Amino acid sequence: MPNRSGGSEMIAEKPQYAGQCMLCKQTFNKGQVTRHLKKCVAQHQEEAGKPVKMFHLVIEGNHMPMYWLHVEIPGALTLQHLDAFLRDIWLECCGHLSCFTIEGQRYSVHPAEDVLFGTREKTMGQKLYNVLGPVTKFQHEYDYGSTTELKLRVVEFRERQVKKPDITLLARNEAPAWECAKCGKPATQIQATGWGLDMDSVFCDVCIGDEQEEGYLPLVNSPRTGVCGYCG
Repeated sequence: MPNRSGGSEMIAEKPQYAGQCMLCKQTFNKGQVTRHLKKCVAQHQEEAGKPVKMFHLVIEGNHMPMYWLHVEIPGALTLQHLDAFLRDIWLECCGHLSCFTIEGQRYSVHPAEDVLFGTREKTMGQKLYNVLGPVTKFQHEYDYGSTTELKLRVVEFRERQVKKPDITLLARNEAPAWECAKCGKPATQIQATGWGLDMDSVFCDVCIGDEQEEGYLPLVNSPRTGVCGYCG
């Protein structure tokens, strides 16, 4: 809408959060990846193999949309398989507990007992096709103290020819480029506050200087960067 000075109002651009397709190695903005993968996955169909029902999932950090993954996982695998994948690629530091929440129901490795009402949680041993639907949205929590929260959603439930059914990383965000809070140069370290990413707590090696041994962690491509002892 034109303003009184004859110019036009500035419209804030939506962050692009670029990432790479692991199949063709091309780079796309976050909003383009889902459409691209529908074509690219079909083009990389294996000629030999057996038909397998697969879930295509999009995963991102809660309130941290710059960190995202596209993953394909067989429906016959369990929530525990998905949990192990998330720990390996983004989360694991000290063997903390974790859980999924799907339509209000919590699933954990060791379901907690409620002294009044009995078991309120279910096991992560549930197969994915028993708990997820074609458009399910759900959550994952890692570490109940300094919690890292993830948002997950099903993009598609499809059948593909696969030689060895397994979890496949389809696409991943490029590591965000953060500036040192002191000098503005590329940041490499984050002060371990226990609560994650804070733009006032990222620094380059030079500005950290002799303090590097105490209270700093490497700045890594994960929504758990700067939390607990996570180093990637």
